[in-house]
Amino acid sequence: MPHTTPTTPVQPQADSVGIVKPKLIRFDEPLTLACGRTLDNFELMVETYGTLNSNKSNAVLICHALSGNQHAAGFYEGDDKPGWWDAYIGPGKAIDTNHLYVVALNNLGGCDGSTGPTSINPEDGQPWGSRFPPLRVRDWVHNQARLADYLGIARWAAVVGGSLGGMQAMRWALEYPDRLRHCVVIASAMKLTAQNIAFNQTARQAIMADPNYQSGEYLRHNTLPESGLGVARMIGHITYLSDDGMGEKFGRQLRSGTFAQGTDEPVEFQIESYLRYQGRKFAKAFDANTYILMTRALDYFDLAREYNNNPVEAFKKAQCDFAVMAFDSDWRFAPERSHEIATALLHANKNVFYARIESPYGHDAFLVPDQPRYEALFSSYMQKVANACA
Repeated sequence: MPHTTPTTPVQPQADSVGIVKPKLIRFDEPLTLACGRTLDNFELMVETYGTLNSNKSNAVLICHALSGNQHAAGFYEGDDKPGWWDAYIGPGKAIDTNHLYVVALNNLGGCDGSTGPTSINPEDGQPWGSRFPPLRVRDWVHNQARLADYLGIARWAAVVGGSLGGMQAMRWALEYPDRLRHCVVIASAMKLTAQNIAFNQTARQAIMADPNYQSGEYLRHNTLPESGLGVARMIGHITYLSDDGMGEKFGRQLRSGTFAQGTDEPVEFQIESYLRYQGRKFAKAFDANTYILMTRALDYFDLAREYNNNPVEAFKKAQCDFAVMAFDSDWRFAPERSHEIATALLHANKNVFYARIESPYGHDAFLVPDQPRYEALFSSYMQKVANACA
């Protein structure tokens, strides 16, 4: 994503992984996707933090959510904003890089360096655009396994993810049961509800209705569907926040100077201004086709579909321990969905730690810093992961 240049360079704190640089890794072996199509080669943008121990047993894979990327912690040179999970990755933090080697990547199909819709299709020298193959969560897991092979990691100490990242972590436990010791699933679900699918479809329609979308070939036409993508982000952002949290932060406050008694001038609420700002910012930093691809992968994910729709039967394949965490104000991935995961794991005779955490931040809670209860539970479990690597 584009980087901003602060007036004064940021000095990373002692608990930061500091200045980081991503690495682009190329894979020349063909990758057959769930849709039946094959990529002859692909590239993944990757960041790592901490030190891999001598027997390579302390590696943790971070799976990102819808709009995430490889920049999970630390700072890029000249940036004033750290990675998206910097509050929980670093020396002494929940995912403690004093003891764990952390691997974060931009998923295949992403727009932050990995092969995706903005990449050039070698067959015609044009951007892939909407012609990029549709992806499923299992496709990400398979190319993440290729990345593990490249790094010489036979077994992850843990695979960790929130939201869509949690879906990837669970799929890891089923696709490669002998290649992870712990699966950490935060604010996720075994499949989306109809309401969730409806939100995603509405967001996609907003993008595709933008005249600048050009049937997905906007890069060829030198246009960008910023308006449609901005609305899509606004729709998504509303669902990531809780009603109470939004009310506490914005209420019905008006922007200063937008209301004059006795006039018919339009007035603007603070929440309107905030959402429009978020939409514009996101539309300049993210790719519309990637957004469509990622939300469709979310919609299609169904952990137990091929196991007679029986999650207990599905989880019987797993060999790892599990941590499942949810937030009481999250209505997009409601805590009931996490409770279903934990219940299925128990019936499958798996070791599972489950926590429902009070938080006013809705679905975004798994990203938000300064939450003592969440931090304590997360840190405690990841300390267990680290101890097993010693």
